[in-house]
Amino acid sequence: MKRFVLHPEAYSDIDEMWEYIAVDNIGAADRTREEIYDAIYGLVDLPNQGHKRPDLTTSPLRFQSVRDYLIAYAPEERPLLVIAVLHGRRNPQAISTILEQRQ
Repeated sequence: MKRFVLHPEAYSDIDEMWEYIAVDNIGAADRTREEIYDAIYGLVDLPNQGHKRPDLTTSPLRFQSVRDYLIAYAPEERPLLVIAVLHGRRNPQAISTILEQRQ
């Protein structure tokens, strides 16, 4: 049984993040991607450890920070559903719009 599922566009989020960082440092890109996946695996067993962000969505999503990135996920879904992996310094309105489009 799968422990988590990435929304199809969440795969793109991670790929884009990796490509952006890899321009300067492939090792750092690899480490960041690995930390994101490690955090997702950690959320599977403790899905409510993330925090709510009512400023970004009214949906029952939670958010976990990894470096400068936010993992947006649905804690009640089984397998755990990762909606997005976005840079945390993005405009909150842009993040909110992305999350709306993906649900």
